[in-house]
Amino acid sequence: MNSTSQSTRKIIHIDADCFYAAVETRDNPALKGKPIAVGGSATRRGVIATASYEARKFGIHSAMASATAVKRCPQLILIPGRMSVYREASRQMHEIFADYTDLIEPLSLDEAFLDVSACSRCRGSATLIAQEIRQRIAATVGITVSAGVASNKFIAKVASDWNKPNGQHVVTPRQIDDFLADLPVKKIWGVGKVTAQRLEQQGIKTCGDVRAFDVFQFVQQFGQFGEHIHKLAHGIDERPVVSEWRRKSVSVEHTYDQDLPDLESCRQKIPALIESLQPRLQRLDADYRIQNCFLKMKFRDFNQTTVERQQTTPGYADYAMLCEEAWQRGEIPVRLLGIGVRLIDLTDGSGQMDLFEEQDL
Repeated sequence: MNSTSQSTRKIIHIDADCFYAAVETRDNPALKGKPIAVGGSATRRGVIATASYEARKFGIHSAMASATAVKRCPQLILIPGRMSVYREASRQMHEIFADYTDLIEPLSLDEAFLDVSACSRCRGSATLIAQEIRQRIAATVGITVSAGVASNKFIAKVASDWNKPNGQHVVTPRQIDDFLADLPVKKIWGVGKVTAQRLEQQGIKTCGDVRAFDVFQFVQQFGQFGEHIHKLAHGIDERPVVSEWRRKSVSVEHTYDQDLPDLESCRQKIPALIESLQPRLQRLDADYRIQNCFLKMKFRDFNQTTVERQQTTPGYADYAMLCEEAWQRGEIPVRLLGIGVRLIDLTDGSGQMDLFEEQDL
């Protein structure tokens, strides 16, 4: 754990709102406001991965059988998943996170803890940092995320669910006791249905109920896990944010108000993109080396492609050549362009690119 005490730590939990469904709606605006779900076929024992808020009104949720979901909502639009696209959106989010801290702990593609205790941006305010991150994700990735801000991971994670969708909730150290008083005990990390039922049989429904017991009584009744429950019910969570993520790329992209009609108009946008990319490259530490450069192009019909070439010092000529190659794959007006570089992380000991990484989205 870092040297920062729990009372002065600044932890943000970021959680995307209906991630897969939101990405699908972003790429097909005609889906907005309709009940949609991402998952397997209803005729092949498929399972729901994510449902939009409109679909959730019918009781549809993740892990539900797709056949059941369709019965509950006959007008449900069921969409097969596109993992390469979701991974790209997740990577874009992490690129933004990394502008504020290296202490990033991903929980899934759409969810992560950030320790911003040492961040000086936004005057060092975790509240303002969370707001800025949410705004940047909305502008860059095209989806909304919610955030919880607190002095530890448990409180931050619970708080991120407080004002969904597209909201955030801040719990200061002084507010923890009030925040936890009526919090259902099932919200405690690790407490499943069986444990929650066992606690309820003892008249323990909220964290406030837990706090009526001393820790020795709780351990006696519920074993060592009782100590864990007792600590979290008191807002004590010393788990550090464990960073398992290092950059694999740095990129910038722009969605244009009017589609770019031809190859030449696309080429003309490259210098501005290079200018935006340079500050990000300058912030890289000495443990990174550039291996490839790439260009992403999204066409008017929302199909997209990514092309790349081996180049350690990419310039305009490299990106212009990639632009021509990408254009030839669609040859219709372009709504988005992005450029970037793939990185070798010298700290991982391998210096190898992931041969299985998706290259053409």
